[in-house]
Amino acid sequence: MEHSTFIHVNQLKTLSPWNEHCKVVLLADIKLNDQTSIELQFTRYIYLHLNIDGYVLGVSISQSIFEEHPEFSSQFLNNLEMMQLLLMYVDDITNFCQLFAAEFEYVLGYHPTVYFEAAEQYWEKQIIEAQSNAPQ
Repeated sequence: MEHSTFIHVNQLKTLSPWNEHCKVVLLADIKLNDQTSIELQFTRYIYLHLNIDGYVLGVSISQSIFEEHPEFSSQFLNNLEMMQLLLMYVDDITNFCQLFAAEFEYVLGYHPTVYFEAAEQYWEKQIIEAQSNAPQ
């Protein structure tokens, strides 16, 4: 696969708390250049962080998204917080990832629409189960 704007293999140590190998852009600002090329801008973004084996470690969010959500304590989210955030942005993420559908399918095995339809159901189920098992 040629160099990608969608997948970023880490060359240097990142600020994330995880031992990640790469990150996938799930959401970013888009600037269209001459009607044919897309330039990503990162004032609003969501990255999915993966380890060397492709295991999902969590997501990181831009400062601007973080400021919109005081319910989160960090720009680095995993587990239920990650699922809650992804559910909030699932439509935007799906639309964005369709711009890179071939690369998305290469990395995650499914077309973005199929992937996020299934993921949305899974995330909702996980959150409901966690809430029902939470101490009252």
